[in-house]
Amino acid sequence: MSTQATPLRSLGVDPATGKEAFAVTRPGGLLEGLADTQALKAATVLVTVVGAVLEVGKASDAELAAFVTPLHAALEECVGIMAADRE
Repeated sequence: MSTQATPLRSLGVDPATGKEAFAVTRPGGLLEGLADTQALKAATVLVTVVGAVLEVGKASDAELAAFVTPLHAALEECVGIMAADRE
């Protein structure tokens, strides 16, 4: 038995309630596909926002530093999706 906890994956936010739905996904399953789609959408939005901030060029170091953690998380999740697709 594995001692590693299975991470919850976001399936998005319910527009009616504003609550985020999470699921434990299985490789190749429907919920994994939904979670992958959500992760890619979130990463796309994050890249767009960060790109716009960088283009303006007036953000402080502290404001730019605030993007490091979410960018790392999005990149890590996207790399995980790509690695799973190769298996």
